[in-house]
Amino acid sequence: MLEIGPLEGMHTYMLSAHGAQSIDAIEANKLCFLRCLVTKEILKLDRASFHLGDAQAWLSDQEASYDFALASGVLYHMPDPGEFLRLLSLRAKSVFIWTHFFDEAAMPKSDVRYRPFSGNVEVRNIAGMDVRYHERGYQLANTNASFCGGMKDRHYWLQRDEILALLSHLGYSEITVLDEEPHHRGGPCFSVFARQVSSP
Repeated sequence: MLEIGPLEGMHTYMLSAHGAQSIDAIEANKLCFLRCLVTKEILKLDRASFHLGDAQAWLSDQEASYDFALASGVLYHMPDPGEFLRLLSLRAKSVFIWTHFFDEAAMPKSDVRYRPFSGNVEVRNIAGMDVRYHERGYQLANTNASFCGGMKDRHYWLQRDEILALLSHLGYSEITVLDEEPHHRGGPCFSVFARQVSSP
């Protein structure tokens, strides 16, 4: 199994407790990585390997394939979320993603949750599909030593329907939205399970 952004290792522990034979967990934040090592020692997570580094670079450099990947709370921190999903689709047969997404109907410009967005929208082509990137900044939150978000101030949120369409475009033929919170205080969010299914 592959885990992106384990934070302090809680989900790693849950995956291990449910029988995961091997877990590669990639954490970019140094402080969070150290927390993961403490969790590993205290809870004896012997089947988990924590790696410090950029998850997108890991996916580009590694040739390993995984039955399942967990990416909870990471997609909306990415400077290139579409490319991250493309690389993930090459490595993981199934994925669980929890993420915030951009939705101007649920989060209009008058909404305080909209303030970190610059209003700039880029269109990037991911594996032949155009995807809109909504630029956002951390408003100096990333200068705080306790900050555990992305590594770059400028990051992008994708739109809900485009996340689902891109997952489908990348080969995940079974996609289930498990829950959705348009009024979440951090911004609209949902969780998605997606699986690649081979033709008989």
